[in-house]
Amino acid sequence: MTGRSKAHHKLARQVVRMSWNKLNLFTLANKKNFDIESNKTLFQRMWQAKRDTRGYHGPQIKERQWLRMFNPKLPTLNVKIGKNTRAHPNTASLTFSDMERRVDFIVFRSHFASSIWNARQLVLHGKVYLNGKKFRHPSHLVKDGDIVSVKPESVATLSKPEGGGQELKFTPRPYQQAFMFLPEYLEVDYNTCSTVFLRSPLTQPGKTELPSPFSPETHALAYKFYLRRGRSKY
Repeated sequence: MTGRSKAHHKLARQVVRMSWNKLNLFTLANKKNFDIESNKTLFQRMWQAKRDTRGYHGPQIKERQWLRMFNPKLPTLNVKIGKNTRAHPNTASLTFSDMERRVDFIVFRSHFASSIWNARQLVLHGKVYLNGKKFRHPSHLVKDGDIVSVKPESVATLSKPEGGGQELKFTPRPYQQAFMFLPEYLEVDYNTCSTVFLRSPLTQPGKTELPSPFSPETHALAYKFYLRRGRSKY
C-alpha cells in the first residue's frame, strides 16, 4: 500500500471513501455515528455532516471548486399513490448529484477503477475516452447521452491470463463486493468497457438514486451548512 493510499484511509478518522481498499471497507463496517448525534449544537451537527459527506463525495475536489458547483435549488416533491401520498426522501440527499456527471466519477461508479483517485489517474493518463475521443479532463461534466469508455487493459478487474494470450479475463479484486452496484442513471456495457450517462440522479418514493453511505437527514445537514456558507471563500 502506498503512502498516499494510507493517507486516504486512516482508520482513526473514520471517513468513508469511494474506494475498494480493505481499510475503507473496515471503516464502512465499523464507523460510529453514521447518524449525527442529537446532543450537539446545530452548527456542530452541520459541520460533522459536511465533513462526512464530503469525505465520500469528491474528496479529490477542493472546497472552492465544490462551492462553484453547489446548487441551492433543490425542490421538495411528493407523489400520490392511490389514496396515500408517499413522500420522496429529502431532496437535500441530491446535494452532491452534479458530481456524478464528472468523468472520473462515472469511471469509478462503472467499476472500471478501484477508487476515485485511480479513476482520476486513468483520465489524466489518457486511458479514458469521451464519445470516442481521448479525454484528459476528470472534472468535465458530461451531458445526458454522453458515452465514457476506458481502455480494457486499464480496467481494474481485467487482466491477461497467465501463460500469455491476448484476451483479457475478469479477475475480481479483493474487498470490492460491497461497492459492486450500479446507479440507475448509468448504462454500462462491460463487453466494450463503456458507460452511457442517462440523466442526473433522482429521488423516488422511498429512496434516492445517489449512492451514499449516509442518510438523507445527514445530507440535509450538509446542505444547510453549504447554504449558509454560500459562495464564500475558504
